[in-house]
Amino acid sequence: MGSLPPSSMDAEEKPASAAAAAAATMPSTDAQKQLDAGALFVLKSKGSWLHCGYHLTTSIVAPALLSLPFAFASLGWGPGLLCLITGAVVTFYSYTLLSLVLEHHAQLGRRQLRFRDMAHDTLGPGWARYYIGPIQFSVCFGAVVGQALLGGQSMKSIYLMARPDGTMKLYEFVIIFGVFLLILAQIPSFHSLRHINLISLVLCLAYSACATAGSIHAGHSANAPQRDYSLVGDSKDRIFGVFNAIAIIATTFGNGIIPEIQATAAPPVTGKMFKGLCLCYTVVVVTFFSVAISGYWAFGKQAEGSITYNFILEDGSILVPKWFLTMTNVFILLQLAAVGVVYLQPTNEVLEGLFADPTKDQYSARNVVPRLIFRSLSIVVATLLAAMLPFFGDLNAVIGAFGFLPLDFAVPSIVYNITFKPTKRGLKFWLNTVIAVVFSIVAVLASVSAVRQVIVDAKTYKLFADHT
Repeated sequence: MGSLPPSSMDAEEKPASAAAAAAATMPSTDAQKQLDAGALFVLKSKGSWLHCGYHLTTSIVAPALLSLPFAFASLGWGPGLLCLITGAVVTFYSYTLLSLVLEHHAQLGRRQLRFRDMAHDTLGPGWARYYIGPIQFSVCFGAVVGQALLGGQSMKSIYLMARPDGTMKLYEFVIIFGVFLLILAQIPSFHSLRHINLISLVLCLAYSACATAGSIHAGHSANAPQRDYSLVGDSKDRIFGVFNAIAIIATTFGNGIIPEIQATAAPPVTGKMFKGLCLCYTVVVVTFFSVAISGYWAFGKQAEGSITYNFILEDGSILVPKWFLTMTNVFILLQLAAVGVVYLQPTNEVLEGLFADPTKDQYSARNVVPRLIFRSLSIVVATLLAAMLPFFGDLNAVIGAFGFLPLDFAVPSIVYNITFKPTKRGLKFWLNTVIAVVFSIVAVLASVSAVRQVIVDAKTYKLFADHT
């Protein structure tokens, strides 16, 4: 987890054989940097700003956005909209800061290809090895688990609409979806996902439009539940609910792999990530706000963990046409696979660094066999965890509180201030400092709230339970 990145932008462009030849004439430490298999094989720097935009959109605009009305149910209209706007503004600003730090080091001749590389150079090796690296790995692999679970839930929803008396269990669908993920996990590099992530961008627009249209249709339906926007629970439950909702929103905006995405851009990298962020956040504004507002308007405090669950009433009747709900779930299902594979890339990079031989060709038997084995094992573990722990809402909040809040809200401001040392008399220094302090506090409080919610709900959960 603490290996160093290539010392120049040329490293990721060299074939493995060229890197091996160059290694023979350089010091051993430089050779190790040049021969980093994770950088050579997974983080290939060949993409354009459009490709960065596709990767960013897939990593942020994911089916977790369908939980935004549920978060609003704990916040209400005013605070909900405020938190959503704050999340959009702060994350766009924070991701831009990270991009500028990465560009700065690239211009100095030391391109940082991974989050832990940047942390190593700015915060120190201890922070990179014992905090940033483990936190990033945990949230990214946790996201893979979440996508596997949501994929199983979407498949089961489609199945039950076709066969209401069907007997297949949720964990069976999770396993089926896991097999699909296992196949996609063998795609060799992050850059190779660019076409899949373009399709993913279209899919997220499609199911967000369906969720919005479905909510509006359901809200005007004669069978729709009576809308109630009041907050439930006593004062203590409401306070914990607020921080739990903040954690959900943070997870929805979460990324955690900005350096890895920027690493896919071909040099020179200046300006490419900002253009990609502009493309991504255009999609973010269109999808997040339409789904959050329409879903909460239609169902109020009854909004469920995914707004599509509200389209089916307790008596089995459906508030939207069955074909429409099936189509929406298919769009969700397909994008979930792309999201899962994107968040698998940090794991793939670590596995390549540990088990691949950079002196051999990427597609040689020496490298293909361990890649197939260890990537498959990582998907098997993620699928097993998803099947065992079928409660995505709580998992979503825990991931956001422990990982995405620090990585995406607090750390970017800190590394920017350390790298560029803005004057303490200027606005930028204090803005960054306030963001880092405030969101560090929010991360701690949200973590407590998320863990409490898991403990409260644990009594209703069983391993391999069959519920959505």
